[in-house]
Amino acid sequence: MSVYVVDSNFFIEAHRSTYPLDVAVSFWNKIKELAIDGKIISIDKVKNEIYKNEDDLKSWCTDNLPHTFFENTSIVVPEYSRIATWAVSRNDHYLPNALAEFLDAEEADAWLIAHGLANINERTIVTHELSDPKRRNKIKIPDVCIANGITYSNTIEMFRRLGERF
Repeated sequence: MSVYVVDSNFFIEAHRSTYPLDVAVSFWNKIKELAIDGKIISIDKVKNEIYKNEDDLKSWCTDNLPHTFFENTSIVVPEYSRIATWAVSRNDHYLPNALAEFLDAEEADAWLIAHGLANINERTIVTHELSDPKRRNKIKIPDVCIANGITYSNTIEMFRRLGERF
């Protein structure tokens, strides 16, 4: 069974627009259940992106996610290096600011993908980003996943693959 590694936009977009905490209670209960069951995880860089805002989403995460939910990125340094090497090899396509943003050690995207690469047959990246291979000013998670053979999905695809309904 695949473990789903969720991007910060999984939480942020759900909270701000698609599944507000005060309206879509069953969505958030399902997220808590999946996290407790170890079917979804994330990384410390995503936690940092979420926790920089003192808001209801941070409170919800603090109160509902297991303390092991946000994995430490230091365990995937070799895979991060491979992803970084791939990105740099594409410097004829991507603009310097896109590469700089993607390779910023505090940004989550490359680390998230590295977690997928570390367990390529057992991990699926979950993001709301869409593939846009012609784009030059932003490196999109799906494009890196495609180039490196890493499975990815969006939230609804994840729920379907897990057979979840709520």
